[in-house]
Amino acid sequence: MIRFRLKELMADKGFREGRRITMDEVSRETGIHRTTLSKIANQIGYVTNTNILDQLCTYFDVPIGEVAEHLPTPTDQSDSSE
Repeated sequence: MIRFRLKELMADKGFREGRRITMDEVSRETGIHRTTLSKIANQIGYVTNTNILDQLCTYFDVPIGEVAEHLPTPTDQSDSSE
């Protein structure tokens, strides 16, 4: 599963700059619709495209590995009981 780290990136940038970073600001600065940003931040399994990932990398000045991370897919509990 791919997990997006948008909330963490916003918190880190806000800490470095000594201010609060909002979804509205990220939307305005990147051109990514606020609804899309909200889905990236909150919806498990949300699928986005490489242009959006590129815009986030540019805005936060980080490599792709900082924007998204791969997590092992949880295994079904019933499989482990056999």
